[in-house]
Amino acid sequence: MVNRKELDPERSPRARFGQLLRALRDEHGWTQDELAERMGCSGTHISAVETGRRPPTPRFAASADRALGTGDQLQRQGRAVWHTAILEGFPEFVAHEVRAAEIRLFELGIIPGLLQTSEYATAITAGAVRRGAITEQQAEERLTLLARRQASLDRTPAPLVYVVLDESCIRRVVGSQRIMAAQMERLAAFAELPSTVVQVAPYDLGERRAFDLPVHLLTLSDRAQLAYAESAQQGRLERDMRFVQPLLTAYHQLQAEALSQMASVAMIEQVRKGTP
Repeated sequence: MVNRKELDPERSPRARFGQLLRALRDEHGWTQDELAERMGCSGTHISAVETGRRPPTPRFAASADRALGTGDQLQRQGRAVWHTAILEGFPEFVAHEVRAAEIRLFELGIIPGLLQTSEYATAITAGAVRRGAITEQQAEERLTLLARRQASLDRTPAPLVYVVLDESCIRRVVGSQRIMAAQMERLAAFAELPSTVVQVAPYDLGERRAFDLPVHLLTLSDRAQLAYAESAQQGRLERDMRFVQPLLTAYHQLQAEALSQMASVAMIEQVRKGTP
């Protein structure tokens, strides 16, 4: 079939839904337009859902189940799309992150996931559950993905990881003082690794701090460079160097303005000991 896009079901729940929809449609020998006619929509809509460009709604899934005679199969698959705690776009970023040659991070207010202890990560997700932002099952989903990301750092050769933390990351108490002390120990130990650099951007950097939002930058083994950013509802992976290059330049400027790793670790140790 001409221009038939390959689907990667591991990329996201939306992609898994699209693959299932295509497989069921293929079993009937229908084109996208033929399925669309039975569902009362357009072939373009079917194509967008199958390729993950458009999320399926509960109404769409129910309509597809009726047209295909599949009971509630698509509706059950759709629940993973509607109730996931992982932003659309983030699994695609993780697929690149776990094999990147270089990882650059800037974070505000919270320790980046790759550097979190299990207790710190659990406290963050537990807080989201208490607020009603996510369910217990969604919390487990987040923690499972985080464990997978952290395990990927142990590969050979190890990726180079550069981290700049806004001072708020180490000052904000998450969970308890005991959890924070262990988290500070984790940061100090991470900074000692031969493939890492950890720096703190202090409060007095003021307007010289290059970013007001978290930044994720990846360099792949073929030297391709990617940037990831997210809103409250969606994440986006950016490959266009017209947008990635300015972020890299700003990141290098931030590294130059931030505390040295030695001074940063000294500040982290002060926080761990509870001294100002």
